[in-house]
Parts: sequence; C-alpha cells; structure tokens
Amino acid sequence: MRLILSSVAMLFLQGCVASVVGDVVTAPIKVVSKTADVLTTSQSEADEKRGRELRKREEAIGKLARQRDKAREKCEDGIAEACAKAEQLDQQIEIEQDRPI
Repeated sequence: MRLILSSVAMLFLQGCVASVVGDVVTAPIKVVSKTADVLTTSQSEADEKRGRELRKREEAIGKLARQRDKAREKCEDGIAEACAKAEQLDQQIEIEQDRPI
C-alpha cells in the first residue's frame, strides 16, 4: 500500500520538482539579463535623450535671441546699456551654439 501511494505521489510531484529546479537554474541568467538591460542604453533611448537635449538647447537660444532683439530695439532708441546687453547676449548665443551636446 505504501509503495503504491509513494509511486502515485512521485508521479504527481515530479512536475513540481522539475518546475522548481528549472526556476532555480534559470534565475541567475534572468538576473544577469535584467541587470544588463538596466545598465545599457538602447539606441532609441540615446536618440530620445539627444533629441531632448537639442530641443532644450534650441529653446535656450530662442530665449536669448528674443532678449537680444529687445535689447537691440532699445539700443536703437538711444539707450546705451541696451547696446552692451545686446552684445553680451550675442556672445551667449554663440557660446550656446558652439557647446557640444
């Protein structure tokens, strides 16, 4: 009787044991794979990051250009400080354009 119960139990538990053994064997591979995914940047992620940086740069240059244009208008109206401000903003725009991304 014990022999029959043992045989039946072995048949039913065989799938459970194989499943657990399979999970234990593949766990280190899954951990390494997940770590590699987290540590590396895909090409599309790098492209997205570069695009964001380019947009930020263009926004900054646009803001400086608008400020420069206002300063030039005031300079044309005879305000000396505005002329110096326009020159300073021109230099900042050049620096921003030359800055590597």
